[in-house]
Amino acid sequence: MSNKKIKHVAIAGNIGAGKTTLTTKLANHFGWGVHYEDTEVNPYLSDFYDDMNRWSFHLQIYFLNSRYQQVLQIRKGEETIIQDRTIYEDAYIFAPNLYEMGLMSERDFNNYTTLFKTMMSQVKPPDLLIYLRAGIPKLVSHIHSRGRDYEGSMSLEYLKRLNEKYERWINKYNEGNLLIIPVDDLDFENNQEDFGKVINLVDSEINGLF
Repeated sequence: MSNKKIKHVAIAGNIGAGKTTLTTKLANHFGWGVHYEDTEVNPYLSDFYDDMNRWSFHLQIYFLNSRYQQVLQIRKGEETIIQDRTIYEDAYIFAPNLYEMGLMSERDFNNYTTLFKTMMSQVKPPDLLIYLRAGIPKLVSHIHSRGRDYEGSMSLEYLKRLNEKYERWINKYNEGNLLIIPVDDLDFENNQEDFGKVINLVDSEINGLF
């Protein structure tokens, strides 16, 4: 990556790992642009939580398309962008999980997977992927503290299944540079020293890219 500035940093991690918080803090610190996950305007989200079988495919296609558009915009633009959640998480964690739970049909899942592979042939991976590794207690405390209605019914079993999928994906990830940050003992939101530790890790990764 010599003579090129880093364009695309992405943050991955389970629900409640602290992705959005860290995305905002890193963007402010480094002066990066931000692409947040599109949960506020996703027209399928509340329907999905009411009737997962019916709306799982629609929801996942919406997320996939939204993140694909983000990746294309990031590569076209001039500034460095940090992205809250990646296109990989939809395809390797959330869609397979819905399929395995019987909430997405095989036909829909195969269609989805084929579309994802087509998209991946057109885009580059992030210059740096940051994975926030969190245990279930940390995830649960974050989810409770932010009090989103649609997350209230989430079971521990569901979070565990997602965490296992995240670990499997990250252990095999070889598309690009990867930084794993264990967050169980960090409070980068409220503790400046903890945030400083994260900054140092990210800094050394970025400097190592040049």
